Amino acid sequence: MASPVEELFTVKAKIAAAECEAGRQAGAVTLVAVSKTFDAADIGPVIEAGQRIFGENRVQEAQAKWPALKQAFPGIELHLIGPLQSNKAKEAVALFDVIETVDREKIAAELAKEIARQGRSPGLYVQVNTGSEPQKAGIEPREAVAFVARCRTVHGLVIEGLMCIPPADENPGPHFALLEKLAREAGLEKLSMGMSGDYETAIAFGATSVRVGSAIFGSR
Repeated sequence: MASPVEELFTVKAKIAAAECEAGRQAGAVTLVAVSKTFDAADIGPVIEAGQRIFGENRVQEAQAKWPALKQAFPGIELHLIGPLQSNKAKEAVALFDVIETVDREKIAAELAKEIARQGRSPGLYVQVNTGSEPQKAGIEPREAVAFVARCRTVHGLVIEGLMCIPPADENPGPHFALLEKLAREAGLEKLSMGMSGDYETAIAFGATSVRVGSAIFGSR
């Protein structure tokens, strides 16, 4: 079985090939290595191999392992890619460099308050529920552009991009195409889309970052 470090290089090579095939510039796509449920001992070798951008699902779990890792390894960029509860906004702003799951008014208001209070401004993405799945976080596609505008005008937030997680049992292509269209309408350049099973497809549709976990670290 290949080690996470070997898998990391395999994924990076596949990203480079997908960029080339899509006629995109080399290095156009950022790899976010999803380290949720893995501990510092698993993550350390991947950092040592040069990976600096990581994704976590839960604020509490990230708090337990990342402050020490950030201290040990300079230049770590940590993304929150799981749903954010408003009562965790303070911790999220303090720990994460990018929050990809802004999806409702209450979260936008809490983040604005904490950003002003802490003087830290993480990059922010709006999560769109492209499949309108009732169990999934994210704003409805038809409300996304107006919500981005409200984040800017009402809450004074700087939104960098959009993020989505397509339904597991559907072809992801149309979902990625929808997200790209919404980003264009909202005047946003960054698209966080594509995971272990579909990141090459996401790159063809314009992803600027892909969130890959199990293809690097193995299944949990």
